[in-house]
Amino acid sequence: MRLLLAEDDYALVERLKKDLELAGYAVDHADNGVDAEFLGSEMIYDVAVLDLGLPQRNGIDVLKNWRAAGNRLPVIVLTARNAWHERVDGFKAGADDYLGKPFHVEELLARITALLHRSSQLPGGTLEASGLSLDEAQQTVTTEDGAIHKLTGIEFRLLRYFLLNAGHVLSKSRLTEHVYDFDSEKDSNVIEVYVRRLRQLIGNERIVTRRGQGYVFMDKN
Repeated sequence: MRLLLAEDDYALVERLKKDLELAGYAVDHADNGVDAEFLGSEMIYDVAVLDLGLPQRNGIDVLKNWRAAGNRLPVIVLTARNAWHERVDGFKAGADDYLGKPFHVEELLARITALLHRSSQLPGGTLEASGLSLDEAQQTVTTEDGAIHKLTGIEFRLLRYFLLNAGHVLSKSRLTEHVYDFDSEKDSNVIEVYVRRLRQLIGNERIVTRRGQGYVFMDKN
């Protein structure tokens, strides 16, 4: 899953980026509102964490412009702990959730997970589909035989994206966009390698190839 982090506090960004990447997110960073609005309009992100006090263009205007353009990107806004009016303004502008500073990264991760599940109309907690159980905290998948498999970072991101988009045709280019950040060397052919690895873990029948289109995760539940 790919995340846009719009924040101008570099000390906070340095800490958050590491924690978010460890949690299985490909993270791109914008340190001002103009860049944040442009990146968020690219339709390549699954969620955005947006500070309202950005330079050049504040977060409220960024969010308003996204929503006015029909951009439904799920957004968690960051506000000062006592700035209740910012939270109200954020919700009015179209925010999906908010978190006051300072905060614990565990709460941010929990809110991101809940928002992604809600956006995909899936319940929170562990992702379950087609007899599989994906533990997002441990980055493991439990198969129908009860075996627990540890996933690599890319395998985890890819399987999570499949589960959250079960039944949809996903092209290799779309999967690449949502698994890698801007700093990663992208090669859509590598997706085939990771799909093959996932099939070895969870079964060939769960990820179906649509020739000339991409892949479909088949949820038999």
